[in-house]
Amino acid sequence: MNPDLRAKLESNLSSYKDITAMLSTPEIYSDRTKMKSLNQELTKLEASVKLYQKYLDIEKSISGTRELLIDDDKEMIAIAQDELKKYEIELREVETKIIEATVEKDPNDSRDVYMEIRAGTGGEEAAIFAGDLFKMYSRFSERNKWDIEVINSNISDHGGFKEIIFKVIGKNVYSQLKFESGTHRVQRVPDTETQGRVHTSASTVAVLPIVEQVDDIEINPADLRIDTYRASGAGGQHVNKTDSAVRITHLPTGIVSECQDDRSQHKNKAKALEYLHSRLLSAEQEKQKKDTDESRKKQIGSGDRSERIRTYNFPQGRITDHRINLTLYKLEQVIDGNIEPLIDALTEESTK
Repeated sequence: MNPDLRAKLESNLSSYKDITAMLSTPEIYSDRTKMKSLNQELTKLEASVKLYQKYLDIEKSISGTRELLIDDDKEMIAIAQDELKKYEIELREVETKIIEATVEKDPNDSRDVYMEIRAGTGGEEAAIFAGDLFKMYSRFSERNKWDIEVINSNISDHGGFKEIIFKVIGKNVYSQLKFESGTHRVQRVPDTETQGRVHTSASTVAVLPIVEQVDDIEINPADLRIDTYRASGAGGQHVNKTDSAVRITHLPTGIVSECQDDRSQHKNKAKALEYLHSRLLSAEQEKQKKDTDESRKKQIGSGDRSERIRTYNFPQGRITDHRINLTLYKLEQVIDGNIEPLIDALTEESTK
């Protein structure tokens, strides 16, 4: 067990014993407010404490069983070895439950998300990489049986994206994708490079939890400027014939929400309004912590190559997450949507 986790559990156990003792005193019993507060604290500690006590009991059993391994009786040694294996499996299972019980849940973990991918430094190659990231998250979503709904996109000349905003809908989406926010750097030889030189480019990713009820943020209709325009990009005969695309600007904040994915102007307007609500809620939450612009910059950076959370090195088949110093030589699998090893490692690190 991680020493920090054990120290935390020892502290919880000590607090649990102290509170239990306090609750048995006449002074606390006569103070209903204090008694209620202590009972709430006791309930909060109870799950992790009981699991830790079980963990300690298994450790004692393992210690006792190991003493039998020095017995002269071969049959007894064989029995002890079998018991030891069972105890060790049980110990790992209890430790997993302890970690789950001690991790403070993010209230947004169960929410769906909006993801924003934007090409940063690197011109057309950065836009192509933004397209690669979109495919990566799309395949990861497909593996998790999540749905993706594109809200707005700006396609680059070579098939990537200067910008793409999309919605990911499914079970516990934010808990899986929240660590993806930041600058993603790519090192590879672009298709347009004639001399085989490796170029470094970057794209930014932002992950915003979706507002479950739009009433969480009140919007005055007078604060909105709604513009319609003709959709651009792929679309066959429909393109440039009707003003189906919608751009909504929230005048007090300057936040803009656009949608041109649907052929219906009404549906595009509804999607743009929903996205605007989430953007405004996110901005309000960030404002409460600190200045909104600083918080957003901290999340995605400027898009410069030097500000990176992760590097995708194609010549070496290597991917490195700089936040936890994790390097994997599984670049092809990761780009194909197998990002679980990265997410699992980041989630585990966040619990320490």
